[in-house]
Amino acid sequence: MDPGSVSDVGHVTHGGTADHSLVDFSTGSNPERPSGLAGVYESALSTARRDSLDDFSRFRVAAAEFVGCNPDEVVPAAGVVEAMRLAVGVTVSPGDSVALPAPCCGEYAREIRLQGGEPVHVPHDRLLERVDPAAHAAVVLSYPANPVGTAYPRGELRAFIDDCRRADTPVVVDESYLGFTRLPSTAGLDGVIALHSVTNVFGVPSLRAGFAAATGDLGDRLSRARCTRVLSAPAVEVATFCLEQDDFLEATRDRVERERPRILAELDRLGYDPHPADSALVLFRAADVDRVLRETRRRGFAVRDARDYRGLDSHVRINVRRPDENDSLLDALAEAA
Repeated sequence: MDPGSVSDVGHVTHGGTADHSLVDFSTGSNPERPSGLAGVYESALSTARRDSLDDFSRFRVAAAEFVGCNPDEVVPAAGVVEAMRLAVGVTVSPGDSVALPAPCCGEYAREIRLQGGEPVHVPHDRLLERVDPAAHAAVVLSYPANPVGTAYPRGELRAFIDDCRRADTPVVVDESYLGFTRLPSTAGLDGVIALHSVTNVFGVPSLRAGFAAATGDLGDRLSRARCTRVLSAPAVEVATFCLEQDDFLEATRDRVERERPRILAELDRLGYDPHPADSALVLFRAADVDRVLRETRRRGFAVRDARDYRGLDSHVRINVRRPDENDSLLDALAEAA
């Protein structure tokens, strides 16, 4: 990449709030975390006094079981953004065209541009039918989608991945919100780099631990390119513990499946035009986004201003939290309607 062009690539706006008095509906992170996690972290702190080994064998096994692939296909990373940088770094060269959905996380286009590639935005709900894999060096998508919240039908997604594999076009799939669902991962499919974070579904947004998963040559390229010792020993211990918490995951998925339909129904009743959702993310249109932001903040909530996503000019994104928190937010949104 031309070093001079780096100055044209800005940082991306994310959710989150520095005001910890607010109930945060803006990040998409689980409001719960696994029981016993604090103790695991405290016990792991002693390992921070010595240089950690570049051995993630237990983490790889836990990650592989989490997504259903082989442990040797797992490449550890310091969060999903670092995994995205690694994936784009081994698939995109200067001048390459890369297809990606609109709207989507701004980090996708940022990482493509940092590699000298050209992001080509295609409407999210038309991407699988409109994109010719042979015309691009790679395709990046999210499953389920952020910020839209829907997931591509499994059969259509698999057929598209097969088309991309025949065209020798890698598919980078951000599965950051897949843990909130019972949908199968794309990890382990040839031609796919699946990206995962421990941040969202386990309620530890600052842990910065995640991984990429890929088979064959793609997996080899990721392994060669990754930074060694990229994860701290405490982060690895906590992330491994989280990935092994099956009961916690089931309870989270049950809660999301119960709460999401009633949130969507109430938003529709209030006139907010919610988008259909398959994950813990809920996107809706608001006639006056600024009023929604003011009123919810006044009532003690942070929601995501989705106008900074490409193609969204009047939208707000929230995530499914605990029932009482969801009720209180809906009351605030009723005031803002």
